[in-house]
Amino acid sequence: MYAIIMGGGRVGLALANLLIDTGADITLIESDETLCNEIAGELDALVIHGNGTSSKLLEETNIEDADFFIATTGNDEANLLSCILVRKYDVETIVARVSNPDHEEAFKEVGIDKVISPEISAARDLAQFVMNPRASKITTLGEGNAEIVEMTITNDKVIGKRFKEVSPTKDYIIIAAYQDGKLIIPQPENVINPGEKVSILVKRGTMKKVSKDLEKK
Repeated sequence: MYAIIMGGGRVGLALANLLIDTGADITLIESDETLCNEIAGELDALVIHGNGTSSKLLEETNIEDADFFIATTGNDEANLLSCILVRKYDVETIVARVSNPDHEEAFKEVGIDKVISPEISAARDLAQFVMNPRASKITTLGEGNAEIVEMTITNDKVIGKRFKEVSPTKDYIIIAAYQDGKLIIPQPENVINPGEKVSILVKRGTMKKVSKDLEKK
């Protein structure tokens, strides 16, 4: 996989390192020369000083061969312009960061494949934590229609029952359990142990129901 990232700030650099760890081939574009030089010395990727809104510079990155173009700068206008420009090169997937939520609709209207708002995502994560403070981990799926939640079963009415007596329901399904530090796929006849840590696929809006069923009152 070949990905071009525009922006060497916190988001762009973190993304580049994550993709490199998966074996992806990365080119990073950064307009600030000082930052560009710093990144070049620590990132195992091609780092180019320049502006991602320049066709000439994009062609120097072999944009025609890119599977992904990801604009991650904190400047919404620059991100939008670069993504519009990249569309003519037939890049398979174009992703843009948007800092101002009010701009999100404009990004979608020009046909950008995916628009990401770290600020909105952070707010959603905080809201989920406030609503579900006992959940140790929450992962949102799709457009937010479902979540995978990790929690510990502490309801005495559930402990000792077989998994098939508890899950699935119309609101959730227990998809994994952790025993002696190892992940297992719970079988219908397996018995739920005291303090069993589980991962649960939960429909949006049903977390209170899950908590009521599985956690100590």
